[in-house]
Amino acid sequence: MPGSGSTCCVIGGAGFVGASLVPVLVQSGREVVVVGRRDKPGRELPSEVRYIPCDYGDRERLRPILVGATEVIDLAYSTVPQTSFADPVYDIVSNLPPSVGMLQEALSAGVERVVLGSSGGTVYGVAQVLPIREDHPTYPISPYGITKLAIEKYGWMFHHVYGLNVVAVRPSNAYGEGQRVGSGQGFIAAAMHALVRNEPVTVYGETGTVRDYVHVSDVALGIFAALVHGQSGCAYNIGSGIGRSNLDILNAIAPLANRAGLEVRTEVRPLRAYDVPANILDSSALEAISDWRPRIDFDAGIAATWDYYLRNALS
Repeated sequence: MPGSGSTCCVIGGAGFVGASLVPVLVQSGREVVVVGRRDKPGRELPSEVRYIPCDYGDRERLRPILVGATEVIDLAYSTVPQTSFADPVYDIVSNLPPSVGMLQEALSAGVERVVLGSSGGTVYGVAQVLPIREDHPTYPISPYGITKLAIEKYGWMFHHVYGLNVVAVRPSNAYGEGQRVGSGQGFIAAAMHALVRNEPVTVYGETGTVRDYVHVSDVALGIFAALVHGQSGCAYNIGSGIGRSNLDILNAIAPLANRAGLEVRTEVRPLRAYDVPANILDSSALEAISDWRPRIDFDAGIAATWDYYLRNALS
């Protein structure tokens, strides 16, 4: 695969995951171009990275950006699982046409490798067996997961019919410093934000759902591993293989909150029909082709993330 000297275009590279991935790409010797919808990136990017404001659904503007790119990583998405229910049609039209158009433009531009950012947390639906491997049946129960899976399927079509080198990554639940709150995504960030404001944390069900949490820096390294080592036409899970309920998360945060003079309070609400009860990923396929493993110990990651939200609450 291309490495040093390659030009990598990261669509959505100024987002939560992208901001951790872009420095990894720079350190690998790649020239990096970040495409985002905003006039300026919402997060700090390395000084050598070129940022281009562009709605990637605008193919006329995207076309010259992709010309000369060796690789494209698509991390852009305009909805989250929770909000996708409010308007399923919007979830489709705001995400699927831009991604398919991007694949067409990448093919025309001669891009050598495309990585699609999919979702290990939603494309499988209710797990038949845990942990979940990539060959698990895909029956998503959210519009978000359905559209993510549709984008993957278009990627496989472009691979099989046109020979476009496409890989998909299916990350589990990323957490870490800098995750935005209030978007309906990221239980850890939402819980910490509520606690530092001395507000109760909403939990659906007595213990909440079980999820596979991976620090965002490890998710970024997993995407990079798939970029470099992934087999075209394949999808790769990025997870820890360990499930933790919402209550487990709060129990891990409680000592940190107590030291800050804060108390963990919860507001328990009924389970929601669209919440998958448990999602834990088997990442052995990615581990088999690369040296990727989660590096950040969960307790250390939680402590660093808590310090971030507490520091920002006090500033």
